Amino acid sequence: MIPEITFIIAVIGILHTYLLYPWITNYKAKNHSQNNIVYDINDENLPYVSIIFAAHNEEKVIEQKIISTFNSNYPNYKIELIIGTDNCSDNTENIIAKYKSKYKINHLTFIKRQGKASIINQLVETAQNSIIILSDANVFFDEQTIYQLVKHYKNLNIGLVGGNILNNKNKTSKGIISQEKYYLYKENLLKYQEGIIWGSMIGSFGGCYSIRKELFIEIPTNKLLADDFFITINILKQNFKAINELNAIAFEDLNESIWEEFRRKKRISAGTFPIIIQNFKMWILPFNGLSFAFCSHKVLRYITPILVIIAFISNIIIFEQNIVYKLTLLSQIILYTIPVIDAILSYLKINIKPMRFISHFILMNMALLIGIIKSIISKGNPNWKPSNRNICI
Repeated sequence: MIPEITFIIAVIGILHTYLLYPWITNYKAKNHSQNNIVYDINDENLPYVSIIFAAHNEEKVIEQKIISTFNSNYPNYKIELIIGTDNCSDNTENIIAKYKSKYKINHLTFIKRQGKASIINQLVETAQNSIIILSDANVFFDEQTIYQLVKHYKNLNIGLVGGNILNNKNKTSKGIISQEKYYLYKENLLKYQEGIIWGSMIGSFGGCYSIRKELFIEIPTNKLLADDFFITINILKQNFKAINELNAIAFEDLNESIWEEFRRKKRISAGTFPIIIQNFKMWILPFNGLSFAFCSHKVLRYITPILVIIAFISNIIIFEQNIVYKLTLLSQIILYTIPVIDAILSYLKINIKPMRFISHFILMNMALLIGIIKSIISKGNPNWKPSNRNICI
């Protein structure tokens, strides 16, 4: 009886976070609207903005990043770009120097490796303006991005606005690009709906979001933490709203390699899980929209690989009870062999999209599990190695 109940609970948990919760948010969001207390683009009271990012050996993308930042319909005189270069050994710093006479750029050079969190802390402290946009070197803005990230701050209840990161315009669908594009689309939509319903977007995409400087809490630097999730959670804890603006479009060069993405997801997991545990009270007390979203979107999502293992083991114990459990066990065995089959087909240059989606889902959950284990047994290295960059046109 206990294995059967365990199996059912594990399956319900998985289905809730991936199917039921997105359906609930989609249904509830239909009856709500996004914040409409916004600045007009021609409003003379548009806030001054500090845009910050850390860079480590970003010579392939740094020029395009700078150009896209200032190629904006937002008044350039109200934009301050602050770049922190972290022990760069390539041409990144020379490229930045080339643009300092043309644009308002504050360049902080760190000779000794700092780590992203430490640099963000120092860049925020340096920032002169009340609104800060946090970004990554390989995330490029369109002309509307800055305005769309800033316009909502006319509403004094809003503390964070997330952006809508898309795949680069001219990028072909190689490797796992299709799967990552679909993931980004679903995540952006889910975050948008959470913001509409509860004003509680559970985690922004770190490559493109804005905050009120006064709400920033220094990120601990003695261990690996996901800075974007840490910042979002702490703004929500101060009773300010966090929303997602789908019109704040930015472009990122997505990973084609499933193993490069596996490494990235593993690191994100290792940095996110400790924050989930540290904020366990948000899961239950008080049980409201924020705690429901937190449990549904983050807690269950991150323990899904554990639930999968529990479901598989309990299914083995009970599979002889009836035909349903025999079929569920067979289905699981087939699903978990798909990444192996997909790897063989990929080696043969054969890409079957449904199989690639399943393989992507399973491998990314494996990355989550490894990241969780890593976060439990060690503090992790706060220094980061950027994903491989491609030159984008």
